Amino acid sequence: MVIPSTPRSAYRRVLTIILVVIGVALVGFFGLRAYRAYTRFQPDAPVAGLRDVEAIRGWMTLPYIARAYDISEDSLFDALDIPKTGNARLSVKQLVAKYDRDPQATRQTIQQVLLREMRGFTPSGGAP
Repeated sequence: MVIPSTPRSAYRRVLTIILVVIGVALVGFFGLRAYRAYTRFQPDAPVAGLRDVEAIRGWMTLPYIARAYDISEDSLFDALDIPKTGNARLSVKQLVAKYDRDPQATRQTIQQVLLREMRGFTPSGGAP
């Protein structure tokens, strides 16, 4: 036995379907916006073995730079004449402020160390 549908129950069914579709559309719309905002504000993280010394940014720490460019952390700290103890978690920008350094000169020093340490690098992985 089939229960006949009343106009009121048909109206509720249509209204429920419309509200569910609107809800799914809103979730999709704002979810996509949130994802785009998340990806836009993520820093461009260099991959290990990076070779472009122009990619140095103020938010990077010296240990991070050393890992990204596959060089020794100590060579960066020594070149900047900064003790490693207590400074490993500070960004380049924070180190510049803490030691009252010229940001451009600090960046150039880091780039020179990177170029000097990477001198033996060959893209094919062979001997220099």
